[in-house]
Amino acid sequence: MVNKEMVAVILGVFAGFFSRIFMLRTDYRQYPTHRHGKIIHLSLGFIAAGLGAVAVPALLEENYTAITFLGLAAQQFREVRNMERQTLSRLDELELVPRGLTYIEGIAMVFEGRNYLVIFTAFFTSMVTSFSNWKLGIVAGILSIVINQKYMSGLNIKDIADVRPARIKIEGPHLYVENIYIMNIGLHTTQELIEKQGIGIIITPKDLNSSVTLANLGQRQAILHNLSTILGIYRDSGEPSLVPLIKRDLNDGRLGIFFLPQIKDVKEAIRIVNLVPVLESAIRLPSDSQEKRDKNGNDN
Repeated sequence: MVNKEMVAVILGVFAGFFSRIFMLRTDYRQYPTHRHGKIIHLSLGFIAAGLGAVAVPALLEENYTAITFLGLAAQQFREVRNMERQTLSRLDELELVPRGLTYIEGIAMVFEGRNYLVIFTAFFTSMVTSFSNWKLGIVAGILSIVINQKYMSGLNIKDIADVRPARIKIEGPHLYVENIYIMNIGLHTTQELIEKQGIGIIITPKDLNSSVTLANLGQRQAILHNLSTILGIYRDSGEPSLVPLIKRDLNDGRLGIFFLPQIKDVKEAIRIVNLVPVLESAIRLPSDSQEKRDKNGNDN
């Protein structure tokens, strides 16, 4: 007869592993890759689920030495983050429009964090099963997976800014997106190509925090990378005049995007920019600091 602790471990492992499956995505970034990359991350997810599930029976048996494996697991998952950072940095060298260091760090952080979510799911499911029954354990596992889906998603550009199409203007050799200066274009053939194939987009931040966040160069590079990955880019290496650019209006914080897509679809470009994730390392909250300073001043 299977004892209750074994049932708790089995349910915990299954809940944690299924949680990692649901959190694993191969999207437009094509990372992780369809086969080998997924095998690596699913294997790590299974190990994380096993560690989280076994921790509860070990505590109940007062085997505190076994808990030290959780600390070892945390060290290994930090190595996973380093592995992802190094891999993506090497791949970035071959991109026409690179992700940028900020985007890479965000992706690596996500892969590390999801393993911890797996441990939490397995631990919580195993704990509920151990203190109640397997039916409530299944409910706890499902609830944990739902919570994980919430925490795996963050803010998008549409949450902090308004995105709209804009007109590209060429005045002499100068290229503008509305009134935002982009760069100098001297060749008439390049100007004609830009007028035919180019797309202009304006991003207007909703508040001061959004303006400072969007000013981050890493956040801007992430926008350009997503656009070029999904819509393609109308250029090859060694053509600096066709490189997509984002410039900032210093007066109001608006961003002007100049982009030459392989597929000219303005509506799709707007949708893509709206869904670009706001990078955690790019988020700035200057208004919170101002409120704290005002409060301290009033207290004094």
